[in-house]
Amino acid sequence: MSRIAPLEPPYAPDIQEQFDRIMRGAPPLTLFRVVAGNARAWEKFRAGSLLDRGPLSLREREIVIDRTCALTGCEYEWGVHVAAFANAAHLTDEQVRATVLGDAGAPCWSAGEQALIAAVDALHASATLSEAQFKVLSAHYDDAKIFEIILLCGFYRTVSYLANGLDLPLEATAARFPS
Repeated sequence: MSRIAPLEPPYAPDIQEQFDRIMRGAPPLTLFRVVAGNARAWEKFRAGSLLDRGPLSLREREIVIDRTCALTGCEYEWGVHVAAFANAAHLTDEQVRATVLGDAGAPCWSAGEQALIAAVDALHASATLSEAQFKVLSAHYDDAKIFEIILLCGFYRTVSYLANGLDLPLEATAARFPS
């Protein structure tokens, strides 16, 4: 059980509408039910506006999210994303495993994806990109995508803090970290 109890149905109509929009009819995740129990936190969480696709492809977006969650040890969110999006993002089993256990130079990634993972790793380690790292990243991604990459790293680090700090139980249908 989570350290803070999640909302239980029936949900207030406005919350139900927000869950339906985010989850597209599926039952809401424990994360959403816990955060929605605190009106200010839920408003801030949703105001991040990073639950939409944005300028990155689904594949690029999922690589950023999966790697960020792996680096923060957030099996909860990593598992939710792998279960929900890995197939649609055309991530192979080897690539999914590499988001947790591989390095940025793993041969399963294209040059652009290696630059993407190296940027996620750098942001996680030092909260910045060196000139050389930025140059490599910008050789593959335009300014809009670079903003999105940085924002996603920060947003999913926050999501990881929430899931890990509140000790959310893993979703039954979520993937598990590879050993």
